[in-house]
Amino acid sequence: MPLSTITAIDSHAHVFVRGLPLAEMRRHAPDYDATLAEYLALLDAHGVSHGVLVQPSFLGTDNRFLIDALRASPARLRGVAVVDPRVDDATLQAMADAGVVGIRLNIVGMPLPDFLRPDWQRLFARVHALGWHVELHRESRDLPLAARAVLDAGCALVVDHFGRPASAPAIADEGFAWLLAAAACERIWVKLSAAYRNWPVATAATAAHDAAQALLKSFGPERLVWGSDWPHTQHREIADFATAHAALADWVPDAAVRRRILVDTPARLFKFNTGDIDQ
Repeated sequence: MPLSTITAIDSHAHVFVRGLPLAEMRRHAPDYDATLAEYLALLDAHGVSHGVLVQPSFLGTDNRFLIDALRASPARLRGVAVVDPRVDDATLQAMADAGVVGIRLNIVGMPLPDFLRPDWQRLFARVHALGWHVELHRESRDLPLAARAVLDAGCALVVDHFGRPASAPAIADEGFAWLLAAAACERIWVKLSAAYRNWPVATAATAAHDAAQALLKSFGPERLVWGSDWPHTQHREIADFATAHAALADWVPDAAVRRRILVDTPARLFKFNTGDIDQ
């Protein structure tokens, strides 16, 4: 089977090494490396052909390490960058040429930006023109407000980590309920990933299964993707790639539905060559 053949896509992982310039405002700073070679080896070991690298929050808007990784494996990887709203068009185009297909708003625990400002509005317009998506990482309670400007700009929206519901069952969470209802707009995708960021270890498996089933009912497999969240920053003591990979079978027991979440949907969303899908 050629390397380009798509057997599964991990939609959420990070690569970095110690010594990179760190963002001034950051939640943490890892004291270990998560190299591209390690990540690709994990994909190989688990039969995952392709991956999406997401800019880590602690590297801020310095996407150089991410871009270098994409250029090192262009057929196999796509990227999601973090940019300043005043970024110029030439920089965005250079990122697109390197394999970036979206920008991330990682605003957990931060003041909600004023997305109606002209610089944000222009950025969203440029993202839309490039055919990129906007990835949103925000507590569920703020999803309606945070998502509105993105959707109003015509952009595709990808919501991280089940939508970060604050309760179990997730359907009791108002923000998660909004997300389920918002599926009707057909421009929102959700990542089934990192249950450990939402729920205590003892209840995470059941809570994630129930949340995944609710999302599947509202969104269908056409707008759900899976992510490993490797290297599980701040949760390495309770998570690893093998467990994350196996979790999807618990969340989505139907193999045919699971294949669409692993292959067909992310291939289109992240702009992989759909002609390379393993039949």
